[in-house]
Amino acid sequence: MSKRLEARQSPIHGNGVFALVDIPAGKTLVQYKGELITHKKADKRYANTSDTGHTFLFTLNDKYIVDANVDGNKARWINHSCTPNCQAVIKEHKSGKPRKDKVMIESMRAIKAGEELTYDYGIQLDEPHTKRMKAIWACRCGSPECTGTMLKPKR
Repeated sequence: MSKRLEARQSPIHGNGVFALVDIPAGKTLVQYKGELITHKKADKRYANTSDTGHTFLFTLNDKYIVDANVDGNKARWINHSCTPNCQAVIKEHKSGKPRKDKVMIESMRAIKAGEELTYDYGIQLDEPHTKRMKAIWACRCGSPECTGTMLKPKR
């Protein structure tokens, strides 16, 4: 990460990433990095952990997941918000090889120096979204439009 961004304690939750300079809308800020693993390996490695309310896994495509628990960078500390100022964008590699795809974090609007970066995690779990699971995956963004959970409705 460049000198434009800094990871430090967040009022939302744990660590967060903050802008050190004003950032315009539509700017690519950072790549979400970590170990590239298959969905099968992720399922095996993190079996029965959906009730922790914490993850550094990012679905890259149908074949791979980025596991920022291993070799992750500061992008893993960007918190969720129901009214985010950033978005995660999957950049497919021109070769068409899924292994070369990347997750990039981009600003959706102008961000002021000192402001915390956030994006909507869009978490979808296979198990039922019970009251208990919604509480485990509670949102702490503080937005007036907060849904109270980071879980997205099932499709």
